[in-house]
Amino acid sequence: MTSSFFFYDLETSGINPRKGRVMQFAGQRTDMELKPIGEPHNYLVKMTEDVLPSPEAIMITGITPQQTLADGLTEAEFLKIFQEEIAAPGTIFVGYNTVRFDDEFMRYMHYRNFYDPFKWQWRDSRTKWDLLDVVRMTRALRPEGIKWPKDKEGKSVNKLELIAELNELSHENAHDALSDVLATIELAKLIKQKQPKLFEYLLGIRGKKPAAKLISGGQPFVYSSGKYDHKYEKTTVVGLMSEHPGGQGAVVFDLRYSPRDFIDKSAEELVDALRYKPKDENTQKFPAKTIKFNRCPAIAPLGVLDESSQKRLDINLDDIKKNYQQLQKMKNILGEKFDEAVKVLDKEREVADKGQEKSVDERLYDGFFSDQDKRKMSLLRNLSQKELSEFSEKFDDSRLNELLPLYKARNFPKSLTESERVVWDNFRESKLIGGEPSEISKFMQSIAQLYKDVGLSEQKKFLLEELKLYAESILPAAD
Repeated sequence: MTSSFFFYDLETSGINPRKGRVMQFAGQRTDMELKPIGEPHNYLVKMTEDVLPSPEAIMITGITPQQTLADGLTEAEFLKIFQEEIAAPGTIFVGYNTVRFDDEFMRYMHYRNFYDPFKWQWRDSRTKWDLLDVVRMTRALRPEGIKWPKDKEGKSVNKLELIAELNELSHENAHDALSDVLATIELAKLIKQKQPKLFEYLLGIRGKKPAAKLISGGQPFVYSSGKYDHKYEKTTVVGLMSEHPGGQGAVVFDLRYSPRDFIDKSAEELVDALRYKPKDENTQKFPAKTIKFNRCPAIAPLGVLDESSQKRLDINLDDIKKNYQQLQKMKNILGEKFDEAVKVLDKEREVADKGQEKSVDERLYDGFFSDQDKRKMSLLRNLSQKELSEFSEKFDDSRLNELLPLYKARNFPKSLTESERVVWDNFRESKLIGGEPSEISKFMQSIAQLYKDVGLSEQKKFLLEELKLYAESILPAAD
């Protein structure tokens, strides 16, 4: 089976994959030498009348809901093309921050449309990769031959558009999906040309098994992640502290720090030390984090740290060795405290979310579907509009029964029965004008706030007017 890259990017209606929607999908297949195969794919995806996009997102992308309705495909139409033409055996799906952002939007789209949310990235030798962490590690360990941008304060930044501009890579229109895809390919070529050994190494270790082998191998290793400080180029040396429940990841400790500083802290103290923003501003952050084997972590053996990278990253190998030896003696206690603290934080989030009932669209991770339901899902996806209106099968999973009238309304509105039309109208009404404040209220407030920008261009004003008109057009009629 021949492997190939498929570089892809999305423009979305917001940043929350549970609530937001894909508005543009673009991608280009290449061979393993990064030479294009065939023409690029570029599609708008129709917004549906139960979703209000984030005005802030539209101000960035410039794509209005009206454009998607005029020129776009329904999600069902797009996914049929995706399955038949894009998700070919041996495909390596890759992009710039796709693992943490775009992939999740794609999973939710698959789920809403009766496809397996995960199979597109693993079955038939399909895999995934992410160039963002490759960029972080290249900058940290082997920056030679590439120009690296900094912001006005002198901090390292790894934004695609800035790297592309500084290195004179083709990138005509940032925040257009196809333009971002082509720039990502050019950046991949640059790294492969200038640092071929690191490029090939990170490509080879992207899978769960090789990642797990290095992480659990009993030695400190180098790790690049967005969670680490920019002054160390997002890179540090870590050691395994504990295995993650379920065997899908691990908890690692940042060996820049001494475990002794945390061994006497209670689980309660560690709770605050693990918060994104500790309540006590004097609290020292607990330097441990979860690393998931299936997220293509950018990791490498300690031997990659030559003298120049040690100096660049301010890493003292003697301190690393001493802290790692301490960790071996203390990791069981620290691991137990970490687990206790995480449980407390999870409970806090659970309580905070208790009053916020999730719609069926948001319940992707409530469980896997049975084989029997998967067979019915496959049958459903291939029905004509007329056949769909006569479909009367019941699924074992209640989520699928709830999704069915929504799927029909969004993709095949003429297939709705009278009772399903009522369900759809009630769903939209509850979603758009229910709650306090309602979605429509928050939407209009965002637009009003954006209008206050004194430097607002005529194009931006036009976008805001289009958004207001769109909201009015989908607002459920008052009784």
